[in-house]
Amino acid sequence: MQRRFFLRGLGVVLAVLWLGGCAGPHYLSVTPQRSAPLAKVGSGEKIAVFAQDGRDSDVIGHRSGGGMSTSQIIASSHVLIPALQREARRAVRDMGFTPVTEKAEGRPTLTLELARLRYAQADGANPGIDEARLEGVLRAIVQNDATTYTGTYTARRTQAYAFKPGSAKNTEMLNALLGSALDRAFSDPELGRLLAR
Repeated sequence: MQRRFFLRGLGVVLAVLWLGGCAGPHYLSVTPQRSAPLAKVGSGEKIAVFAQDGRDSDVIGHRSGGGMSTSQIIASSHVLIPALQREARRAVRDMGFTPVTEKAEGRPTLTLELARLRYAQADGANPGIDEARLEGVLRAIVQNDATTYTGTYTARRTQAYAFKPGSAKNTEMLNALLGSALDRAFSDPELGRLLAR
C-alpha cells in the first residue's frame, strides 16, 4: 500500500518536473564558431568588420506545431550578434588582415548579417518520431572602393527525435548550423579577393 502511494507520488513529481521544463519559452545563448581553415590572402590591411541582425524577431520557432508563446524558441540578438562579430573578426584575422571597428575613407568594410534563423517542428517519416528542421542564412556584404559584393550562405539541418530536445540540445544544433554557414561564408574566394584588392 505504501509502495503504491510512493510510486503514485513519484509519478506526480516527475510529471510536474517534466511539465515545468516544457512550460516556458526556451531562451538560447547561441554562440557559433567557424571551424574551416582559411587561405591567407591579406598582408595586414585594415578591414572594418561589423555584424548586424536582419531578422524581424528574436523568436526563431516553436517546440511544438502550435504557435503558443510558452513553446517559443528565442535566440537573442544581444548574444548572437556579438558572437557573429567575434567570429567575423577572427576570420578576417586568419585571412591575414587586421580587423578594426572604425570606418575610414578608402578602408574596405565587411558586414556580416544574420538574414534568417528558423526552427520548425514537423512529423517525422516514422510513427512516434518527430523532426526539427533548422535553417540559417548569413549574408556577407563587402565594400571596397566603388565595388560591393554580397554573398548569401545557407545551412540547413534536419534532426529526428523521439523526445523534444531541451535548451542545451537546441543550442548545440543551432551552433552547429550557424558554424556551417560561417564556414561557407569565409571560404568564399570572392569575399577574400575583394577584401585584398
